[in-house]
Amino acid sequence: MLPSEPKIFHGWEAELLDILHLFKTGIPRIAILGAGGMGKTSLARALLHHPDITARYAQNRFFVSCSSATTKLKLVNLIGGHLGLKPGKDLTQAVLQYLSNSPPSLLILNELETLWEPAGSHSSIEELLLLLAGVEDLITMRGAERPAKVLWTRPFLGALQPLDQKAARLTFVDIADSGHSQEEVDQILSLTDNMPLAISLLAHLADTEGCSTVLSCWDKEKTSLISDGFDKRSNLDMSIALSLSSPRIQLLPHSQELLSLLSMLPDGMADVDLIQSKVPLENVLKCKTALKSTALAYTDEHKRLKVLMPIREYLQQHQPPGDHLVHSLFKYFEKMLKFHKEYAGTQSIPSTVTQIKLNFTNIQNVLQWGL
Repeated sequence: MLPSEPKIFHGWEAELLDILHLFKTGIPRIAILGAGGMGKTSLARALLHHPDITARYAQNRFFVSCSSATTKLKLVNLIGGHLGLKPGKDLTQAVLQYLSNSPPSLLILNELETLWEPAGSHSSIEELLLLLAGVEDLITMRGAERPAKVLWTRPFLGALQPLDQKAARLTFVDIADSGHSQEEVDQILSLTDNMPLAISLLAHLADTEGCSTVLSCWDKEKTSLISDGFDKRSNLDMSIALSLSSPRIQLLPHSQELLSLLSMLPDGMADVDLIQSKVPLENVLKCKTALKSTALAYTDEHKRLKVLMPIREYLQQHQPPGDHLVHSLFKYFEKMLKFHKEYAGTQSIPSTVTQIKLNFTNIQNVLQWGL
């Protein structure tokens, strides 16, 4: 049985059109990437039910949730079950034969990261994707890295980004209705950084409790306010914790420390800040890469490494940065401000002023920590 078409769908129209265009170029092999809670599954479901797709594939559309599979073999057998094949110990050949002998079929592998993430299963999952080379398929994966060895259809889709403000407001209103103060709605949206999952959970809460109550409770409870659900689609903390459990993060423990440090830096950090501050973390730039590949962090238009607001709030509650990390930043910013004061009016000051402006909120937070 196919999942339903999403009833609320704002902000991904351009991505949907991009994907539909890719379906006009040979055998499409597409990866939808992005952070947890960014709308990957919703986009895949919208594609699944788009008129162009239903006309092209009719009954030969298959949507397989990979979260319950723990090995390549179990995934293959799960796919076989969706195809209506008889159960067996290893359905690999049966699946390949079925798909090769059938009319054009669309196979969507949702949440493939649950299998691909563990280092020991990288190769086996990539081998399976290679075997499916003649199949029109689409995968969704938490993170910003595609499985290797696969000739993905170009141009690649970029990792999904937070919704723009208009789409975020429309999503909120579709859930919580339009009788709320626009100012309070925008205040709530500012807490989400327009992450779709956070918007949805807070909007449902606002629908029953009102925006004022939500804003008041957030000050005390932060992300735990919307973390009572039993799965990652109804529990923000669970979704974030799942991303933090990525083997790519676990293999680089200092990447979690860097992420914790970023949680108190709304302005993010440039590479020059990471290096010059001498943060006591080994392979700090490698840690940065790990955070970006898992979509726990991203670089903005100024090439500054940043973390979305809901993730920052979660980390400050559950994994705050160690004092030794913050202290190195404190000394770095203190030195920067002293330099500005000492050399104000000289030719060397403009670059320092720019650096201070780019780190203004960071400096406030770190100096407040030092009080």
